[in-house]
Amino acid sequence: MKKTDLEIEFETKLKDYKLLIYKVCRMYANSHDDIQDLYQDIIIQLWKSYAKFRGEAKFSTWLYRIAINTALTNFRKQKRNIQTSDVELQNIQIPYEEDIGLKEEQHQQLYAAIQQLNDVEKSIVMLYLEDKSYDEMEEILGISNANLRVKMNRIKDKLRTFTNNK
Repeated sequence: MKKTDLEIEFETKLKDYKLLIYKVCRMYANSHDDIQDLYQDIIIQLWKSYAKFRGEAKFSTWLYRIAINTALTNFRKQKRNIQTSDVELQNIQIPYEEDIGLKEEQHQQLYAAIQQLNDVEKSIVMLYLEDKSYDEMEEILGISNANLRVKMNRIKDKLRTFTNNK
């Protein structure tokens, strides 16, 4: 089966942003299997929405929004029913790369501390670690700039408390 131009374009963009997707998965999933499942769920949601992407926002902003929303909705559901039969992804191959060099002890401690945060706080930290500006975070999360700054200061205090207690 020949790939369409849209499939090729989508696959190329995802290759450029696979680390970003992986980071979202690491923030919202604990086990190896959950990370892989969430990674696939995000890819499926991105593909379903890709034809509607109008380019009004940066691709990374759009991707973050979908990835975070997918992560939040997936793990809030009691029952996860993933039906991929209606989504044609058989021609798109985005390999899952486990751990991608994040095995240093500091990263593990950081992820352990971040896991103790609530879902919104996790999103803010992830975007902060990606060097997103508060304006970009506001666009992605829909939280006002001033509110983001207050939340970020509280998150930093929480993370200090979590890491000092170890």
